[in-house]
Formats: sequence, structure tokens, C-alpha cells
Amino acid sequence: MSDELTTTLRELAQEHETPPSIPGAEIRRRAVRRRARRRGAVLAGGAAAAVGVLVFALTADVGDQTTEERAIPADTASPADTASSAGTADLARRLLTVADRELPISSGTAEGFTPQGRMTVVAKYRTKRMPADGMGTGKDMGGEYEVTLPWVIELRTPDNRTNYVVAMTYNESAPGRLDATHGWIGLRSVDAEWLYEQLRPGEVLVVEGTATPTESSS
Repeated sequence: MSDELTTTLRELAQEHETPPSIPGAEIRRRAVRRRARRRGAVLAGGAAAAVGVLVFALTADVGDQTTEERAIPADTASPADTASSAGTADLARRLLTVADRELPISSGTAEGFTPQGRMTVVAKYRTKRMPADGMGTGKDMGGEYEVTLPWVIELRTPDNRTNYVVAMTYNESAPGRLDATHGWIGLRSVDAEWLYEQLRPGEVLVVEGTATPTESSS
């Protein structure tokens, strides 16, 4: 306490106040308040640093992808056979219905059909590097070629197969008109962004129907 009193008296002198005119009890009270303010500043700084670390962890890149909601392990995700569905993808009508909104879709061609059944959302990615062979462009780009697509939703079937809902930035005219992927469910970019915000990991999409023959997607 003697050091704090000394500091307080020195500060009062610098402010041109006369130390003897202030009772010792008041000086002590000021010292205690000053010490409490310093302790609060230290705690606030630590809290701010912790928040900064948390924000960085939530927005950091994970490998080649930026993810807002990490994947749910297959054995802890909501069972697709018991969870209520958040929407239905009708391959025959080329429509995905979620929250009473119908989104035009493009599904797999004969060379790469879209799996059917109850699909659990296990992860969402604002952007993700995807293998180009899933695009269904009809061109041989090589097995190692990749593209970066936005608003990617990863789906998992009960038998642990993986599929994706993607924004077809490379063919915005395909959804609703023709099937042009190798199994993915493709959406227009604006619809893919809306669906990304709508769905949560653990929710279920039902994929049903049989895609009808379409014009070639050259």
C-alpha cells in the first residue's frame, strides 16, 4: 500500500494539488479505485484477445476450403432415416423445394447419375475446391484438375456416400433446363447462396425421381 500511496501523492503533486489538504483515507480510496481500474483494463484486454482468437478460428481457411460450418462426423449426424426432411429434390421435375420455395436444379447425366434417397447435410462451404470431373462438361480435363466453386453443401447418404449441392457458376443456364453434372445437384448462383443460408448441418434433403432425357450439354 505504501507504493500506491507514494504514486498517488506524486500524481496529486503533478496536478498542482496540495497533498496535506486530502485526508489519508481519501488517498487510500483513490488508490484502491485506480488499482481496480487497472485490473479491469487488463481483464478487458484479455477478453478482447480471446474474442480475436475465436473470430480468427471461425474464419480461418481449412486446407483448400473456407468453411463456416465444419463437417459433422457421419456417426454423429442426425440419422437420415429418422430426421424430418428440410426439402425435396425432384430429379424428374428438375426442382428442389425448400421452405415452400422451388429452385431449378440440374442433376447427373447418364454417365454420372445423381444418387437418390435421404441425404444428410454434413458440411457447408462458402468456397470449396472441387474435382472438375464432377462438373459434367463433357471435356477431359485430367484427373487432377480442380475448380473453386461457391456456396457448396456437402451431403452424405445413409451408406456413407458423398454428394454435393453446388452453384453452377460455369453453366448458369442449365438448372431447370437440362441435366449437366456427373452426379452433383447444381443450382443457379443466387439460389445456391439462398439455400446455403437456409440449411444447417444435420438437416436432411430427400432426392427422388428419375432424371428425364435432355438435350446434350456440350
